[in-house]
Amino acid sequence: MTPGFGLIPSDVSTNTAITIGAIALISGTARGFSGFGSALIFMPLASSLAAPRLVAAVLLIIDFVAAVPLIPNAWRQADRSATAVMVSGALIGVPLGTYFLSRLDPVTTRWIISGFVFALLVLLISGWRYRGKDHRAISVGIGGLSGFCSGLAQTGGPPIVGYWLGRPVASAIARANILLFFGASDFFSAASYAFAGLVTADAIRFSLLVGPAYGIGVWFGASLFGRASEKLFRSICYALIAAAVVIGLPALDPLLR
Repeated sequence: MTPGFGLIPSDVSTNTAITIGAIALISGTARGFSGFGSALIFMPLASSLAAPRLVAAVLLIIDFVAAVPLIPNAWRQADRSATAVMVSGALIGVPLGTYFLSRLDPVTTRWIISGFVFALLVLLISGWRYRGKDHRAISVGIGGLSGFCSGLAQTGGPPIVGYWLGRPVASAIARANILLFFGASDFFSAASYAFAGLVTADAIRFSLLVGPAYGIGVWFGASLFGRASEKLFRSICYALIAAAVVIGLPALDPLLR
């Protein structure tokens, strides 16, 4: 029997798989406590150890499975017409991001991922919220940007969160809009990744190995909520994202890998 019960891709070593599992655990903990940051930590680090196409597909599968149970309630509470406008942008952005992920060489993709994650980290730290007028073109544009980030590296969260949390709507509706958008975005990503040949048997099997570690992290992070300072934990998340960007830089490969 091969290590990992045959779930580890042939081009990924057992030690690398264990490390990626540990990264998933840390990423899930951040997601469970603060509700954000999992992809921003996971993608720069995991893509420095295995092919970006593989780890992006693995993260998509894990997130898609986790998001499905949340969709029915989000559908009932969301402003579906407003969310649909934003989803229309993702219809363009997701395939475009997927195209670049499938076509670019791994090192170039990693540089782009690092740049995007750094920009999104700055957005998160700034506390940006869109408080301008609700224009259809802006909604479509933000949906397209988020979709592109999701298609390229499953990192589409910050633009959408920053937009909806700044709108003059009830927090429950804003949360439902976000969840519904990402349910649609994940569906587009799954279809786009499958069409591009990124949802492979290796990715599906590897997600069965990495997914439980991610799930344990989400559970552990959620259990910490209310027991630790949210401000402190968010600061730790920001520090982990920044460290992930630096450690994941291709320029440091000769020293770290």
